[in-house]
Amino acid sequence: MDIRHLQCITEIVRLSSFTRAAESMHVTQPTISKMIKGLENELNVEIFVRDGKQVKLTDAGEAIVRHAGPILQLFDGLRTELNDITYLNKGSIRIGLPPMAGSSFFPPVFKQFQERYPGIRIRMFENGAVKIGEDLAAGRLDVGVVLLPINSEVFDSFPIVQDRLKVVLPKAHRLADRRRIELAELADEPFILFDNDFALHERILAECRAIGFEPRVAYESSQWDFIGEMAGEGLGVAMLPDSICRSLNPDKARAVPLVNPIIPWELVMAWRREGYLSLAAREWIRFTRKLFTQSSL
Repeated sequence: MDIRHLQCITEIVRLSSFTRAAESMHVTQPTISKMIKGLENELNVEIFVRDGKQVKLTDAGEAIVRHAGPILQLFDGLRTELNDITYLNKGSIRIGLPPMAGSSFFPPVFKQFQERYPGIRIRMFENGAVKIGEDLAAGRLDVGVVLLPINSEVFDSFPIVQDRLKVVLPKAHRLADRRRIELAELADEPFILFDNDFALHERILAECRAIGFEPRVAYESSQWDFIGEMAGEGLGVAMLPDSICRSLNPDKARAVPLVNPIIPWELVMAWRREGYLSLAAREWIRFTRKLFTQSSL
């Protein structure tokens, strides 16, 4: 027994005729009779009896029709929902966003996407790029914003932001009026870093070690604005992307370009090369790739 059988039986009952049911289902009358006979043989019961020109249900037929209604309603609901998903009227996307990227670049992106696809639900997970990369690899996220470099054998991606780090200092700091600062000049300063869920945490430590010193980490946080405020209060020096530094309070903090080395901050939208990617997630990738290519977000 399959859905087609149930549809056939309910049409015969609704129209009280094999012939009219066949017309309704766009098949021939012998075809519909053969379907019913085959089902009766399969179930070893009679479904219909003919009483003159009338078609009546047997007890077995009554039982089938009684259960067929809810089953066909569920089937129609499933077909409608699949159609909605196919045409992007429904669905959900799990997106991983680092706090800096989320607050600085994505509110207008979400707005435009939701205006275009109001039925798609965006489930946003805020974490550092390290945790987002782990969740992407494990399939707990569909797409996520991460910091380069990434494993191109595992992830596909497209660029979102290309930036570089600046040193954030209080206005009264001895280096605040410099046009640029070398990393070695910060060897004796307390550092304020993102915590180790963020790719910048290990990146900054690695760059310091590469030139011969181990930085003294005074504070760690997951919030870029809090880091900027602490640096402005003189609790240590911080390193934040140029695009983020523009949002800091200029009455408290100075942001000076970092050189020797220049530390890039390059964000990409990433997703797994292998595994299932929903239609909604694929459309998010297509939509945002076009948006970031066309704009300076």
